[in-house]
Parts: sequence; structure tokens; C-alpha cells
Amino acid sequence: MLYYLFEWLHKLNFPGAGMFGYTSFRALMAVILALLISSIWGDKFINLLKRKQITETQRDAKTDPFGVNKVGVPSMGGVIIIVAILIPCLLLGKLHNIYMILMLITTVWLGSLGFADDYIKIFKRDKEGLHGKFKIIGQVGLGLIVGMTLYLSPDVVIRENIEVHNPGREMEVIHGTNDLKSTQTTIPFFKSNNLDYADLVSFMGEHAQTAGWILFVIVTIIVVNVSNGANLNDGMDGMAAGNSAIIGATLGVLAYVSSHIEFAGYLNIMYIPGSEELVIYICAFIGALIGFLWYNAYPAQVFMGDTGSLTIGGIIAVFAIIIHKELLIPILCGVFLVENLSVILQRAYYKAGKRKGVKQRLFKRTPIHDHFRTSMSLIEPGCTVKFTKPDQLFHESKITVRFWIVTIVLAAITIITLKIR
Repeated sequence: MLYYLFEWLHKLNFPGAGMFGYTSFRALMAVILALLISSIWGDKFINLLKRKQITETQRDAKTDPFGVNKVGVPSMGGVIIIVAILIPCLLLGKLHNIYMILMLITTVWLGSLGFADDYIKIFKRDKEGLHGKFKIIGQVGLGLIVGMTLYLSPDVVIRENIEVHNPGREMEVIHGTNDLKSTQTTIPFFKSNNLDYADLVSFMGEHAQTAGWILFVIVTIIVVNVSNGANLNDGMDGMAAGNSAIIGATLGVLAYVSSHIEFAGYLNIMYIPGSEELVIYICAFIGALIGFLWYNAYPAQVFMGDTGSLTIGGIIAVFAIIIHKELLIPILCGVFLVENLSVILQRAYYKAGKRKGVKQRLFKRTPIHDHFRTSMSLIEPGCTVKFTKPDQLFHESKITVRFWIVTIVLAAITIITLKIR
């Protein structure tokens, strides 16, 4: 909204109004505004949650191994993150931009889904929350909306990066002059770094391009489920918020270079016109998470709940899809992936033992971050554990910071993949 106001003022030669035409200026303003909203208004919202007794009641353990009581801490703090994202984007973003529209829809859609889950847990006293099938329906629905919009919208285009090999000279990368609808995506570690989904179904002949879009929509639905990984990662104070802020910063870099034709040429990636607005959005996302960390850092004064964790996971997934970097998700979101896999493997191993009449676990507890703060004395009698190391218990804050460090390393690897081929 402010963007349009200052654009009008700039036409009237109002001093300084032209600053709003610069993506960098609006991005920095988005970070600052989101941080202020989440940190200042967040304090008032936390006090409101306390007065309304919207607090944690279903923690697995009332007290962590180091004596900090978790029961009674306000939940549904994800509302702080969502509000702190939406307000800067509405004020500073170009609201006619298709990518900004998709990200705002994603935020509200998954925020509502997570809010419903938290509402059932807290107010209905049902620790299961929203039934799993409704969560899946909601996530699949969002995947379909995003995939079909990217397929049908005429504003969603790319300019393909083309390698020009001249004898005796270094390879040169140029971009086509025409905007194209494309099912191409960036694939890491390969020299020809564009993968076209249509090539995977080339056997369909003249229908390959249509089938490629269908395959792209399916991939979109699968990737959106990365929100489940963020949900599992939200098990320690500051864990999910810190990891997501680091991932968000990496996605911001990828969005910026994708929206700048010279940087895109240097890195040999496709140029995506209009994607500079995603930089505004992701800066608001980062600012909101940093401000939220002020209260969510150990010992937490508020938990984000599913309202926050489902939302930030979905945001990361949809953002990566829009900038055609969804195949980098397994690297960038490696921590989320491992959290998911640990739960799946634990259940499979436990059920395999149950069929044999044996009590067994792969890890002491899952998601995997809980493995490092669980003592063997807490394991049920007669149950064997495959991986018991480390023997010592780690403080929650140490585990959290180490997971942040791992995410920083994965973020660096993600960016480096653009040059390692």
C-alpha cells in the first residue's frame, strides 16, 4: 500500500519518494518493520495469551532434564510471526505481483490450518489436535493452488539460461529475450543444471509438455509437505525459528540472484522476471522470526505451536518452488529431512520388533533432537535401543545452537551447488 502511495508521490516529484522504487530499500524496511512488530507487539500478545490461559498443557515431559518447567508457557505464538510477515508485505510489497500474492495466500492458508490444530489441542483439550487427514487435505489443497497458478498464470515466466561455447574462449551464459512458460528447475551438481520435468515424460510425444506440468504439480504437492519437517523440528526452544531464519536468508539470496539478470548469468541459472518481490517477502519472514526468537529463545516465554511451525515450513517449500529451486530443498532443509526420517525409521523399527514380540527402538527418542537429551533410564524396561550414543545428556540450548550450525553449513553448501557442477 505504501509502495503505491510513494509511487504516486514520486510522479509528483515528492522528495525521497523514489526510494520505494528500490527493492533493496523496501527489503531492509521489511526486515526492520517485521522485527519491530514481532518483538514489540509480540510482548503484548504473549501477555494476552497468559491472561486467556492459552498455554501448553500437553508436553510429553512437564520438566526438561535440566529442571525448566514447560507447562504453562503460552502457545499459539505463531500468530506473532504471521502478523509480522503480513503487515510489512501489505505495506511495502507490490500487491499485483503474482509471486507476492501466492506467498500471502500460503501464509494465511497454512496459518489457518495450524491455528485450527492448536485451537483443538488447547481449547478442546484434545492432544491429537486436527486429524491428520485434514492436515494432508489442507497441504495438498495448497499444493494444487500453487501448482495450478504457476501453470495457468501468464505472469509466471522465465528466461532460460543458454550456454554459448566459443572455441578458445570461456563459456558464456546468455538469457533468451523471450519470456517462456517452463517446467524447468535447477538441479544441483550437474553441469547442465536445468532439469525439465517434460523430459522425464518425453515418451508421451506431443503431450510431454502437458504431462510435464502435471508432474510439476505433483512435485509441488510433495514439496509443500516440508511443513511437516518444520513441525517436528519445533521441539526445543528457538530450534525451528532459528533454523527457518537461516533457511529464509539462503532463499532470499537465491531469489535475489534469480531476479537479477546479470547475477543469473554469472551463476548460470534461469532468470525469473518479477521474482524480486519475493526478496521483500522473505526479508519480512526473516525479521519476524528473529523478533520471535527474542521470546522463544531458551527458556521460552512463548511457543509458536502448529500455527507457526506448519506455516513456516510451507512458506519455505512454496518459496523454493516459485524460484525453481525445489530440488535444493533436501540439502537446504536437511535438518527437517532428518527429523522426518528419524520418526519414520523409529516407527518402522518399533513395529518390526512388535511383530516378533520384541520391544526395540532405533533411537532413544524421536524426532532426532530428543535423542540427545534423553537418558537411557527413561526407556521402558525390557526395550532395547540400537543407537545409545552419546551417553551424556546435552542441554537444550546446546542442541539448538548445534542444529543451527548444521543448517548454516547446509545453507552454504546449497549456495555453493550453483557453482559446483
